[in-house]
Amino acid sequence: MRKVNLFIAMSLDGYIADSEGGVDWLGGQGEESEDVDVYSAFIKDIDTVLMGWKTYHQIVTELSPEEWIYHNLKTYVFTHKEHKSTKNVQFIDRDPADLITSLREKDGRDIWICGGANLIQQMVKEDLIDCYYITIIPTILGSGIRLFDNLAGRELKLKLIKTQTYNGMTDLVYVRR
Repeated sequence: MRKVNLFIAMSLDGYIADSEGGVDWLGGQGEESEDVDVYSAFIKDIDTVLMGWKTYHQIVTELSPEEWIYHNLKTYVFTHKEHKSTKNVQFIDRDPADLITSLREKDGRDIWICGGANLIQQMVKEDLIDCYYITIIPTILGSGIRLFDNLAGRELKLKLIKTQTYNGMTDLVYVRR
């Protein structure tokens, strides 16, 4: 069965975006430090990416406006608005848990929950994430969009299976216990 993975970075105080929704603070402690390409190792096992509308919009307007960076992945964008889908990007107004259930039953590689916070929090509440790849960025934002918020007292026990530190950042990889 296909695994559902969260692969995301957050500030030391738990935010995935600043109070304006920006992510220009993402990065290590300096260019002179070592850098490790964890993304390439992660993405080789992924063929499907799920994201919310705000994440999609930020990618196509700010982060990569000239090129769709996930062209080799089937992408599902959750939105209540009507948009024209393409071969690789499908806009859907569907319960994310239902989509995950149907995708798990199909052949393929793993599924990546890319963002945003609302979608991630729904997946956490439903306990649908198998593996949490979280990179802690050496920045304290003080406010913004929290990664784990509005979980209504939901406790999920996790097991740490890997850590890695580079350029002041720390990767934490957890699976469900």
